[in-house]
Amino acid sequence: MDIDWLRDFEVLVAQKNFSRAAEERNVSQPAFSRRIRALEESVGVRLINRQTLPLSMTPAGEVFLSQSRVMLRTYQETLERCQIIDAAGDNVIRFATSQSLYMTHYKTHIAPMVKQGGLDIDLNSTSWTADQFVSALQQRYCDVILTYWHPAMDFLAPLEAGKCEYLTLSKDDFLPVSKSVDGQILHRLATSNKHATPLLSYGSASALQTVEEHILRQTGQNSKVLVVNKSALAISVKAMIIEGFGIGWLPRELCKDELDDGRLQLVGNSTHIGELEIRLYRDKTNNKPTLNKLWHEMESLAEALKI
Repeated sequence: MDIDWLRDFEVLVAQKNFSRAAEERNVSQPAFSRRIRALEESVGVRLINRQTLPLSMTPAGEVFLSQSRVMLRTYQETLERCQIIDAAGDNVIRFATSQSLYMTHYKTHIAPMVKQGGLDIDLNSTSWTADQFVSALQQRYCDVILTYWHPAMDFLAPLEAGKCEYLTLSKDDFLPVSKSVDGQILHRLATSNKHATPLLSYGSASALQTVEEHILRQTGQNSKVLVVNKSALAISVKAMIIEGFGIGWLPRELCKDELDDGRLQLVGNSTHIGELEIRLYRDKTNNKPTLNKLWHEMESLAEALKI
């Protein structure tokens, strides 16, 4: 299957007309039609219903469209990763972490290394799903990742079972918080199923989702909350909590200013608080000299802090 056929198909779906689609793809209509036929033969089913005006997709075509978009996105990401790896010098360390960690622990532990040079920050990683960090490290798209860790986080298991090692640089509390108005907590954890607490939760793309679910199960609170919104980013959960839409769990470092000035307050008790580790992971077989130097420096830091 030619990757260009997928692009042809997307344009045809958008234009709903062979002539206009061929013009946009800068090929003749007969050539464009042959390419769509070749795609359908490769897939083994009809994707386009040619009996309707304008053209429409068959049920199989609708399924194939969503998957072709995934394939094209994956293909483009792969090209970009290969180009970045090829362009980076042997002395450049490619670093990735989540948005919340960029805004908190990164400043303390990693930012000084950036100033010294030799560390290339990949800001695209702020939008990665949890498992993308694992695949990026395994495929050498990045050299190190900074991530939260908790026993409930199973997405990091492949790293620990494989050729990777980690350093624990710091710790953070995972706190249930609510907006506070004039010192009064807006939402509290419910004590019965009758009046569920609105919960601003995490989506499956977030590394923090499993930690939140673990705490809710352990405290018997999962039947006493009503999920009103899900987000992949802790910063988005925080914004919704501050607006008063419900409670949510946040890393303490991400909301310490709001806790200090009273805009947010803790809800629940100590059993509702989780403990997160801040870990730096690398592939042990990656012998880049600058990476080894960074790792030794971070080992010394972790030892000094006695984490």
